[in-house]
Amino acid sequence: MSGGTESERASFSGRIGFVIAAAASAVGLGNLWRFPYLTSHYGGGIFVVVYIIMALTFGFSLMAAEIAIGRKTGRSCTRAFRDLSEKHGWIGALAGIVPVLIVPYYCVIGGWVFKWFAESASGGLSVLASDGGGFWWDYITGGAEGLGDPFVWFGLFALMCTVCIAAGVEKGIEKMSKILMPALLAMIVIITAYELTLPGIWDGVAFYLNPDVSKLSMGTFLGATSQIFYSMSLAMGIMITYGSYMRKEDSIEKSVRNISMIDTVVAILAGLLIVPSAFMFGFGDSQSMGLMFVSLPQVFAQMPGGSIVAPVFYLMVLFAAMTSAISLLEAAVSGFVDRFGSGRRKSLAVSALVVAGLGALCILGFGPLMTDLAPFDQGAGWLGIFDTVTNSLLMPIVAILTCAFIGYVIKTEPIEDEVEACGNGFRSKGLFRIMIRYVCPICLLAILVFGLADMFGLFSVY
Repeated sequence: MSGGTESERASFSGRIGFVIAAAASAVGLGNLWRFPYLTSHYGGGIFVVVYIIMALTFGFSLMAAEIAIGRKTGRSCTRAFRDLSEKHGWIGALAGIVPVLIVPYYCVIGGWVFKWFAESASGGLSVLASDGGGFWWDYITGGAEGLGDPFVWFGLFALMCTVCIAAGVEKGIEKMSKILMPALLAMIVIITAYELTLPGIWDGVAFYLNPDVSKLSMGTFLGATSQIFYSMSLAMGIMITYGSYMRKEDSIEKSVRNISMIDTVVAILAGLLIVPSAFMFGFGDSQSMGLMFVSLPQVFAQMPGGSIVAPVFYLMVLFAAMTSAISLLEAAVSGFVDRFGSGRRKSLAVSALVVAGLGALCILGFGPLMTDLAPFDQGAGWLGIFDTVTNSLLMPIVAILTCAFIGYVIKTEPIEDEVEACGNGFRSKGLFRIMIRYVCPICLLAILVFGLADMFGLFSVY
């Protein structure tokens, strides 16, 4: 990290450091918790195919655009758009709201992962698998151990992320990611290879890898789009913030390709780890967002060596959740710094208070503050409301506005020039222009309209 004063902007040590940190941001609960249950819900292989295509087109173009905006301005999203066009600073302000809403409930889920790791590591796998997986729901609603326990693990997870942010960009994110990312990938490969030796697993593998076109629907594209945003950390200011820390001599295009490849490979491997085994034991799509917490403990409990595999797996998820939560919190902190001109310490303190307040609301939202507020996800409380507002509304809107801003306000040339600033050219310039100007905004607008229509019950897209 360059500089020694709070006002100086931090930077990554080089392209590899940037790629590892940004990939660690992208690889998280979106890959290991969200991608598998969405894949299971949308029919297995066909969802995987749609996701890969969108990651290589939508994801690549949007990520390149956001990183270029960040590096060109040296600002987080709350000031970057304003620096490029005084009249359009509100786009950045809207994008800056997303991580502020996501990081509290992300830390709540991170707390669940922390609990599952601690329980399985201390020999409590049978507890997690008890009552046909009902322990998870009893736990998050306070019926198992009271709401105090979810608060404790949420607090520990959020505190660890806050300490990492306080250490600075290079010390906190980059150095942590250089250690954890290779370990994470190694654990995924080892556990996946182990599962593929289990008898009866290949029917689940076929379900996961075989693209059944009959299951293709608008819902498949809706799910894949929301997953692209969530998994690749797009339309929430993170990549703009990380881009502002990137050195001019480092290649944006190569970095984006590396990040996209790592993120997509981890998502596919995570799906291969979770979906076939859940399918094999008959859980399928029945557990929705609880798939990792409800189904897998029962899978592990029936596995030879499951008492060893379970804590290793949940430790892997905990590492991934922390790196992504750190990037979300960093985006929120940088947003406060650039928007209000406050120091990092004060901005971190404010961000921590927001996380504590909204996180507490999410935890209580599974207990005394449970709400059935339509049209949001019933039974998911305030966590479901925040997830729906960010993933189904704010992020698609921010992405559409970003494409329109680049394509028709400042034009694509300034962004393309920034990508080429390292001296290596921009091989995908043609694809980038077409995606940003035409394909992305039109498709995203259609997906947003269909998603809203489905949300409000006008018609079903599934």
